[in-house]
Amino acid sequence: MAKIKKITITVEKTDTGFSGFSEEYPIFTTGQSIPELINNAYEATEFYFEEEKIKIQPNDIKFEIDFKQFFKFYKVINAKFLAEKIGMNPTLLSQYVQGHKKPSAKQTEKILNGIHQIGQELSEINLLQTA
Repeated sequence: MAKIKKITITVEKTDTGFSGFSEEYPIFTTGQSIPELINNAYEATEFYFEEEKIKIQPNDIKFEIDFKQFFKFYKVINAKFLAEKIGMNPTLLSQYVQGHKKPSAKQTEKILNGIHQIGQELSEINLLQTA
């Protein structure tokens, strides 16, 4: 069974949900939510490589979304709060989010680490129910 390189699926917000496409292969899909898009992308990728008898594993596919799309969908993440949390100038992060500037690889990693840290913190919280 043959093995392929990593496939990158670019995710974009649409009026009806989300779309995903690969620039390396003719793989396109949509979904009303991110989880649905991810499932559909796995199915579309498996279907595309079916004749070549290539088995696709979840770690063979990488999903990418640009800053503007990310913050448009995840409105719950406040860019100013994130900038303060990671020690970045809020105006600079705002320029990345609006697409006016493109962050370097180092800045992208810093932002992504901050987002992951917030996600980790949120996943560890339990809410108390009051009577």
